[in-house]
Amino acid sequence: MIARLLSAVALLALPTPALADTWIDNVEGISVGRDGSVDRFSGLVVDEDGRITELLDFGDRPTRQIDYRVDGEGRVMVPGFIDAHAHLMGLGLGTLVLDLSGVQSLDEALGRVAAYAAANPERSWILGRGWNQELWGTGFPTAADLDAVVADRPVWLERVDGHAGWANSLALAAGNVTARSADPEGGRIERLPGSRAPAGVLVDSAQALISTQIPPPLPEDRDMALYNAQNLLLANGVTAMADMGTTIDDWMTIRRAGDAGWLQVRVMAYADSVPTMLTIGGPGPTQWLYEDRLRLNGVKLYLDGALGSRGALLKEDYADDHGNRGLPLLNGTQLRNLMSRAALDNFQVAVHAIGDAANAEILYAIDELSADYSGDRRWRIEHAQVVDPADIALFGQHGIIASMQPVHQTSDRLMAEARLGAERLDGAYAWRTLMDQGAVLAFGTDAPVEQIDPLAGLATAISRIDASGQPVGGWLPEEVISREQALAAYTANAAYAGFAEGRFGRLAPGERADFVFLSADPLEAGPEQIRQIRVLETWIAGQLVYDSDAGSALIEGPTASGEAGR
Repeated sequence: MIARLLSAVALLALPTPALADTWIDNVEGISVGRDGSVDRFSGLVVDEDGRITELLDFGDRPTRQIDYRVDGEGRVMVPGFIDAHAHLMGLGLGTLVLDLSGVQSLDEALGRVAAYAAANPERSWILGRGWNQELWGTGFPTAADLDAVVADRPVWLERVDGHAGWANSLALAAGNVTARSADPEGGRIERLPGSRAPAGVLVDSAQALISTQIPPPLPEDRDMALYNAQNLLLANGVTAMADMGTTIDDWMTIRRAGDAGWLQVRVMAYADSVPTMLTIGGPGPTQWLYEDRLRLNGVKLYLDGALGSRGALLKEDYADDHGNRGLPLLNGTQLRNLMSRAALDNFQVAVHAIGDAANAEILYAIDELSADYSGDRRWRIEHAQVVDPADIALFGQHGIIASMQPVHQTSDRLMAEARLGAERLDGAYAWRTLMDQGAVLAFGTDAPVEQIDPLAGLATAISRIDASGQPVGGWLPEEVISREQALAAYTANAAYAGFAEGRFGRLAPGERADFVFLSADPLEAGPEQIRQIRVLETWIAGQLVYDSDAGSALIEGPTASGEAGR
């Protein structure tokens, strides 16, 4: 392996800028442009600042003096993946609490909660995340379910999508959630049948009634969470990401890592609110910090909830919940005011919209505001999961970024059919239609909602088939895109979506040497084979930062032992 070939690699693996010109040779190099055009090469030269100076074809030699040569052993090299929508600290903090991802039944979930509580008697709150009642074949769980296994401490468990939480009775009491509690604006307290008594699940903004009562993580907890998240990203070949919903505490945690020299992954941050945006950015987006590793681009706004908790805002009633059209988290006036405040100082605006009514609201808001806020705005719609076909043309008219997560399609397929009904599936997870009508596709995972696995997203994007091969032929297969287009959405387009083009996202002269060695060529493999491709090594700025042989990232981190739920 490269890490054992030359003494030069010891230099390259250090978490500091490269100190010499290096020729990485004998690779099957692949880079894609924003249009899906493919460049293939056999070597590249990296300068002392970690930037690419030239790409080389087979038999070519560098045009400049080289200090070190590294043999790529004929392996496949692609640009580092860019996750266009994830939650950095959510991913990391999730490693410090109970993980209920993939749990297949209520009984299994309760068993895990009971075991975790027994193993952590010192924790004043039992915290966890990742449950999904759609996998259980039941409705929402209840506080009574949790009371049966943990009655001595509050329990708070976030749903997989982060748009609902499950509480036991002590947690409800801590938040003073009673039969007299009104549903907050933009939220819903689930009630017991035939009663106003809280059932135990709180949706969207109602979650704050309880989450604000939980002792916050200590700084050392946050540092460890960031370190854990970075390791997960690097192990999956992710070298950059858009962090959606960055808080001030999140920003300070990332800054501590940057100041201490162990921040490797590039973070394009979107504040969790306009006040946070103004506190961090002041008069506008920040400069790029730590050699292109951190920048506040703008703000992330929430317009609706999620399909799983029936909070996504629809034009018509839910097919499986008549009388419910979802939860508007902002009205039209509020949305336009917040967008205007951000755009006034050239902050980028990213808006969460899942239902067709929410997508229509943001699309027409952009249409109205574009006359007042001209220039290169790169308005972003996060998720864009269900869009009325009549509204899709607005994406192309305004160059709107459709920031989407392919794995949501396979995770949500059966649920989407139940929530929407067959007649409203046109425009659902409509990658091909959006792209054909001029939207810029940028792909991510929404981690920790889904696993940090861009290769699974690539496989889904070209097939609309899940890991078990279902459904045969793909779900709404007319919406598949090509391998090249999918790879561009995870690299060059994801960089463009965050105003980072020219800095990273492609393997091209002048850009940062962020790349991944893979076990096979994703442009030559079928969906099933793509899911089996392994990330062998991850390099950032010409440095080896993850080696699968070592089984971990090759970077230093915080020394404190983090805990959560104190």
